Amino acid sequence: MKKQVHVVGAIIENDKQEIYCAQRSPQMSLPNYWEFPGGKIEKDETPQQALKREILEEFTCEIAVGEKVEDTTYDYGTFIVRLETYMAKIVNGIPVALEHSNTKWVKRTSLNELDFAPADIPAVEKLLK
Repeated sequence: MKKQVHVVGAIIENDKQEIYCAQRSPQMSLPNYWEFPGGKIEKDETPQQALKREILEEFTCEIAVGEKVEDTTYDYGTFIVRLETYMAKIVNGIPVALEHSNTKWVKRTSLNELDFAPADIPAVEKLLK
């Protein structure tokens, strides 16, 4: 049976309708794809708790988690990912990427210009509507 991974992604939007996007480093699985930052849900964590912890660990800032945007399951061939994405706002700090190779604030209307990981695409499409 294929490995299944349950992850969460934060769609962090600022006051200029820009969304914080992170590019996976060449050393990560799914290298160089863009994604909404987040990570794996640990045992006994809610998706919201996991998101707050992951953003603090990987980007050294605190977020407030809002409404769920999308819940997608994607089969990458060697493993299956279930990705839940949530709207979020930064409440403390400025994001600094500790693991990703690149990050940028992207206008909501320009999200489709980035090469997103397949599991993130349904959320991107929803945001473009």
